[in-house]
Amino acid sequence: MTNPRFCLSILVLFFSLYTHPSLAALTTLSADKKLTGDQTLVSEGGVFELGFFKPGNSSNYYIGIWYKKVTQKTIVWVANRDNHVPDKNTATLTISDSNLVLLDGSSNQVWSTNTSSPRSGSVVEAVLLNSGNLVLRDRADDNASEPSWQSFDHPTDTFLPGGKIKLDHKTKKPQYLTSWKNTEDPATGLFSLELDPEGSTSYLITRNKTEQYWTSGAWNGHIFSLVPEMRLNYIFNFSFVSNENESYFTYSLYNSSIISRLLIDVTGQIKQMTWLENAQQWNLFWTQPRKQCDVYAFCGAFGSCSEFSTMGPCNCLKGFEPKSPSDWNLGDYSGGCQRKEKLQCENSNASNRNKDGFLAIPNVVLPKGAQSVGLGNAGECESICLSICSCAAYAYDSNGCSIWVGNLLNVEQLSSDDSSGETLYLKLAASEFHHDDKSSKGTIIGVVVGVVAGIGILLAILWRRKRMVASRKAAKGSLVAYGYRDLQAATRNFSEKLGGGGFGSVFKGTLDDSSVVAVKKLESFGQREKQFQTEVRTIGTIQHVNLVRLHGFCSEGTKRLLVYEYMPNGSLDFHLFQNKNFVVLDWKTRYQIALGIARGLAYLHEKCRDCIIHCNVKPENILLDAGFCPKIADFGLAKLVGRDFSRVLATIRGTKNYLSPEWISGVPITAKADVYSYGMMLFELVSGRRNSYYELSDSEDGKFRFFPTKAANIVAQGGNVLSLLDPCLEQNADAEEVTRMATVASWCIQDDETHRPTMGQVVHILDGILDVNLPPIPTFPQVSVDY
Repeated sequence: MTNPRFCLSILVLFFSLYTHPSLAALTTLSADKKLTGDQTLVSEGGVFELGFFKPGNSSNYYIGIWYKKVTQKTIVWVANRDNHVPDKNTATLTISDSNLVLLDGSSNQVWSTNTSSPRSGSVVEAVLLNSGNLVLRDRADDNASEPSWQSFDHPTDTFLPGGKIKLDHKTKKPQYLTSWKNTEDPATGLFSLELDPEGSTSYLITRNKTEQYWTSGAWNGHIFSLVPEMRLNYIFNFSFVSNENESYFTYSLYNSSIISRLLIDVTGQIKQMTWLENAQQWNLFWTQPRKQCDVYAFCGAFGSCSEFSTMGPCNCLKGFEPKSPSDWNLGDYSGGCQRKEKLQCENSNASNRNKDGFLAIPNVVLPKGAQSVGLGNAGECESICLSICSCAAYAYDSNGCSIWVGNLLNVEQLSSDDSSGETLYLKLAASEFHHDDKSSKGTIIGVVVGVVAGIGILLAILWRRKRMVASRKAAKGSLVAYGYRDLQAATRNFSEKLGGGGFGSVFKGTLDDSSVVAVKKLESFGQREKQFQTEVRTIGTIQHVNLVRLHGFCSEGTKRLLVYEYMPNGSLDFHLFQNKNFVVLDWKTRYQIALGIARGLAYLHEKCRDCIIHCNVKPENILLDAGFCPKIADFGLAKLVGRDFSRVLATIRGTKNYLSPEWISGVPITAKADVYSYGMMLFELVSGRRNSYYELSDSEDGKFRFFPTKAANIVAQGGNVLSLLDPCLEQNADAEEVTRMATVASWCIQDDETHRPTMGQVVHILDGILDVNLPPIPTFPQVSVDY
């Protein structure tokens, strides 16, 4: 029999959960209710939640809205972003005089919706909608077309589906999407997105709402002209509205189960993010401007921006230090840098013999705001800058002399691979150079002693290193220069051949430490030198789980060899076209191979310092490790494009059946050439045979077959997609995945490269994040197929 006291205890506990204000979640907020402490307001469907939050390590509290079901707390709106409260347990959010107001512990108003008084007799309540929109409405008027106030009209840094960033034609006032100050302070930041106040259909990003550094381009009826990522999407429905009252852009989701947001980040870039439930993280869908250093004055005065620095995007120029190190640690570089030492011209106590000097900073993008002096030579240019105390730097080139007076903004340091930069001569205090002189004396003595001692040690280890070089493992980010005899011994005089092609042959080898490697021996030295250098330069500097790892190389005389990690399961073509009587790749493995290759290509195209176009994607260049994880190999034909996503003109290269139409027509290519090749390979993963083949009929008349056309027709007509599968699979596959793979493959091989997805989008599609529409039937190559 149940204990009555136990039942009573449970009842008391149940009752307390629904009466204690710090635990109960509200669905509406009205004049008779208050929100305080840990109490929250939740949307009816449980999508969004409103309450007090404390960002990062901050001790300040704010009222904000976040996703309730996203494990990584993500704030999408802040009420009191510029006026925090110190204690959530004494602050209250309530309805007062038909307004939503936030009061601190002393009942002082911190924030209010500040709406005009409603009509007599109305009872106002606050409701959080499933769209993330917080609205004030008349409780009795369920049919009201417009709420008296809504958070969508007052966005902070996040643009949610269904919202809008508008320009009011009557007041000429734009609506702003404005970044946080830094990662722990939601206060109004420097960077804002707005619709062009001059009346065009372009959106602008500005710094301090004055300096424009990016535009979306005009709305062409489908997308913004300078945001090509919008051209091919399977997740968003875009629209632009313009009438006599207002103009605005808005978007919605085709699939309501997908969680996506657009924000203007503290980086000064707009970013479209999508939540990956399986990975429990936000995924960057696209960003503009693409380069961090394109954000105006991102690193502040006398800060240097770099796209490739491992220390972060911003560093102070030599002789300078951050004005606010704490802000820099939080990603807010706007305060810039200050001089460590005063200039001689600013220091009245300085000796006349202590003259300021100039430090040459090579290979930079020169800052903005230069004044052209037009002097005859570099010496005169230096003299004029030295004579003006406020002159911070000068540059001299074929166009003459330029000087910078005041702060230096937008200095960008280029990589050593980029020779397009110029030299900036930065004025530094005399003491900066004197410090160097004093320290150099001690340095010289140390160097002499070190060299004498080091020579003996170096001679002692060189002989040993030569014998062990073949067995050394490359340190992370570096390559080993192997000796030819070492590789000859490791491969037993190149006796165990793994494969070969026009480039040469690949042999299995074992180093002295018992590690197994694959040694590619290039043939025809003169013809292969460029491919050898390309491969070393490209894959030698990058690492990814879906890219084959290059351990090192050999370059002795006319001998050129490359040493890779060994792939025990060989190349993909062997399993698809040659080895079916032994092991058949099941569908799950094929799908994971397709996804892995897509991730590897997306990394090459979108994540590397330069956009790398592989130019020869095909099954023969996909290697499989012991767990059948795919690794993209053979970068001998690769092209580095540069992070501006420009085209590159190249002679035709690659393999015939995988070449995109732009190769054939001779126009400059983009990364979409790889997308085409990848799509052709996807079809072969599905069918288990080459895409183009002759099929003999009973009458012995051969008919040319082009599998992609067959697959695209069956998918478009809703036919039996399992009939497309490799017969060896006996239709054992997930029909939805087969449809998805065949559909994305059809998109990849579209004639018009602008209709093809990016590899990043392909990854999203195969991951099931993006829905994909049915594509047009591919028309290239132009073949007549009768199925």
